[in-house]
Amino acid sequence: MNRIKAKLKEDKKLLSIYFTAGYPNINDTVSIIKDLEKNGVDMIEIGLPFSDPLADGPTIQDSSTQALKNGMTTEVLFNQLKDIRKTVDIPLIIMGYFNPMFQYGVEAFCKTCKEIGIDGLIIPDLPVDVYHEEYQAIFEKFGLINVFLITPQTSDERIRFIDSISNGFIYMVSSASTTGAQSGFGDEQTAYFERIAKMNLKNPQIIGFGISNNDTFTQATKYAKGAIIGSAFVKHVTNEGITSISKFVKNILK
Repeated sequence: MNRIKAKLKEDKKLLSIYFTAGYPNINDTVSIIKDLEKNGVDMIEIGLPFSDPLADGPTIQDSSTQALKNGMTTEVLFNQLKDIRKTVDIPLIIMGYFNPMFQYGVEAFCKTCKEIGIDGLIIPDLPVDVYHEEYQAIFEKFGLINVFLITPQTSDERIRFIDSISNGFIYMVSSASTTGAQSGFGDEQTAYFERIAKMNLKNPQIIGFGISNNDTFTQATKYAKGAIIGSAFVKHVTNEGITSISKFVKNILK
């Protein structure tokens, strides 16, 4: 069974952490993954940096810019991860934009992901219709789960279509804005969380964007299977380095 699907069956609320590969330093990728697993994180999203990251807020954009300057590429990332399954068991997802994958070759990209033990992909700029028509068979051939994003503006009809072709979880964006940490969720976001929960979708939802501490993690997971933290973790690594990952995770899960 795909590791993501196995993890989703566990009787607990899940914490997924996003970080940018090759940041703060080019060779930090593997040690960050190992530390996150060691400290109780359930899933990891490895950000493949891109020069034009439209869905990302300034914190992640800046980390992507630095990672590219450090020399991070698709090939470098794959090389760094080639032995990752010798030491890491939790689900690993690559989050990135479609252009680098297309340049690499979609089938070749998916094949390498399978070989090194990647479980799924999140590609914010790959439209669900294009995926369904042109790429779904390739993803499924290599056992990869493709995770789609929904926002408060996504219609019920669209959400049901995404649910029908999904095979893992749905990434529920907490707001219509770009990524970034915030202090809490307002009535509008809570109403959106409740609306989606009442749709009884076949795929569980994990909420991302705006989760930065124990309060927002607890609020989000009241309505969903788990929560994703990105900007707050990248900011922590920027300010405190990669030696204090345990401190960050403990503050979320306390």
